Amino acid sequence: MPRRSSRLTIKQVASAAGVSTQTVSRVINARPDVSLDTRKRVQSVIEEFGYQPSALARSLIRQRSYTLGVVTAGLKYIGPSRVLNGIAGAAEGMGYSLLLKELPQFDSNDVYPIFQTLLSRHVDGVIWGVPEVGPNRDFIDRLNLDSEVPVVFLTMAPREHLKAVSIDNYEGGRLAVAHLLEQGYRRIGHIAGPLDWWEARQRMAAWQDTLREAGLQAGAENTVEGNWSSASGAEAIEQLFRQYPAMDAVFVANDQMALSVMQAACQKGINIPQELGVVGFDNISESAYFWPPLTTIEQDQHALGKIAVEEVIRMIGFQWSGAVAPAPTPVTLSPTLIVRQSSVRRSP
Repeated sequence: MPRRSSRLTIKQVASAAGVSTQTVSRVINARPDVSLDTRKRVQSVIEEFGYQPSALARSLIRQRSYTLGVVTAGLKYIGPSRVLNGIAGAAEGMGYSLLLKELPQFDSNDVYPIFQTLLSRHVDGVIWGVPEVGPNRDFIDRLNLDSEVPVVFLTMAPREHLKAVSIDNYEGGRLAVAHLLEQGYRRIGHIAGPLDWWEARQRMAAWQDTLREAGLQAGAENTVEGNWSSASGAEAIEQLFRQYPAMDAVFVANDQMALSVMQAACQKGINIPQELGVVGFDNISESAYFWPPLTTIEQDQHALGKIAVEEVIRMIGFQWSGAVAPAPTPVTLSPTLIVRQSSVRRSP
């Protein structure tokens, strides 16, 4: 037998175990048609000598690359990086590697060269992880994706005949505003994210609908648009204080802008939560350490990435088996309200 440090071949494993190479392959792929004694003998050889199956050989035999193309943007931001982390962990666990492409900006729409690059590298499927911003989904109508590889889109409005996986931003907004109403707040303002983002529009629509259903005001003078950054949150809350001086609570479209709201309130001597209730969105790790700790909406972006991988691999399975795949339906994950001190002025 070769030394442990040598690169074993499947033939050498078969010879050491006294079986055929086909039997070793069946054990590696967890096929049921191998006796328990034979399986144990083969696994013992594999473990003793550290045999690693060749990914290249597997790809050549099955004519698949076991690679997923992932397109993203804005990895310096918390959301996209969390999603990518979920994608990477799930792909590794299911035996796939990733080919990553990052767009220079969220609203890029010149994506044909990226698809061509991914297809030229023979990816088995694509996860389009760029959030829907402005017209950055217009390319869908121009590219014939059905004839190429399975594609799963993240964070976008549902579209017929496309597989989209998203978090329910509208439901998250309703949870936030309903909580403030339950705490007795009635004059609830909103600092929106950039409204060319689908997510920001969903959160704003939830704020409007929930207040109007309660018979309360949700007009243009009660909201200001930010751009997700803390700096924009600082500008937005100052404008909102001027526009809506009677405001007693604010739903902020992300935690980074909410941090600025809390700082501005502190500087003005406004007590949180008695005089101003604050609810954010995202549940970034720092939100529990704001003062007071921030009530927020948690969206599990790690799970979003994981489910995207599961969905695209399921679609790949249908494609390679020749089976008729079911019509794609959207997958929507539910967010969770995390209640902390910044919005609680009534005892449970």
